[in-house]
Amino acid sequence: MVELVFLGINELGERVYDYLLERDDATVRALLTHEDQLELIEELEPDLVLSVGFRHIVPESVLEVPERGCINLHNSYLPHNRGANANVWSIVGDAPAGVSIHYMTTDVDGGPVIDRRMVPIRPDDDGRSLYERLVDAQFDQFTEVWPAIRDGTVDIVEPDPESGSYHYKQDFVDLWELELDEEQLVGETLDRLRALTYPPYKNAYFERDGSRYYVELEITPATEVDEIDGASEYRQLTDR
Repeated sequence: MVELVFLGINELGERVYDYLLERDDATVRALLTHEDQLELIEELEPDLVLSVGFRHIVPESVLEVPERGCINLHNSYLPHNRGANANVWSIVGDAPAGVSIHYMTTDVDGGPVIDRRMVPIRPDDDGRSLYERLVDAQFDQFTEVWPAIRDGTVDIVEPDPESGSYHYKQDFVDLWELELDEEQLVGETLDRLRALTYPPYKNAYFERDGSRYYVELEITPATEVDEIDGASEYRQLTDR
């Protein structure tokens, strides 16, 4: 039986939290979502702290409390895309997309990696569709790795401090504004727009004549298009 404190809650966090509540090999002593609640960990002295979507930096004094350490689930293939909005940078940049489970240290997303897996990026992915597939992949990853975490039999990989990348929230915000006179390859523009497309949120925009206009991108695979109707429409256009 592992006694743990759960940090954070998001779409993935809810699924992992419910998974642990239903098991007889784990006891969740507390669910913490705010930074000012972290002192409770020192009072409870859990075996393990598990972070899934916690949006605050955990201080070293707290990281040292649990005997089995603090573990975080991060939606990137570490050490690539550490920090915020990993799904965005997997589309915009050339780093692989993926999911990782790692021990937490004072170096954000930089601790020893317990498990990491690549997730393919599809040509029609946008920021939201990739994020949702990362959530599914990470839940499957956690349920498979949990027995090893529970038993303390995980194998770890020490990340190379010279490799990978790190992004701040402001880096994401800086992508939003599209400069209409900026020269850019078509592929780069498409990647930027689909990375910023995350309905219902409005991210990418341009400004003209004092007004702001938001931009979203929709890509439809040819396999989803009715080829018969498409061919008919094409013939009608060319016969005019």
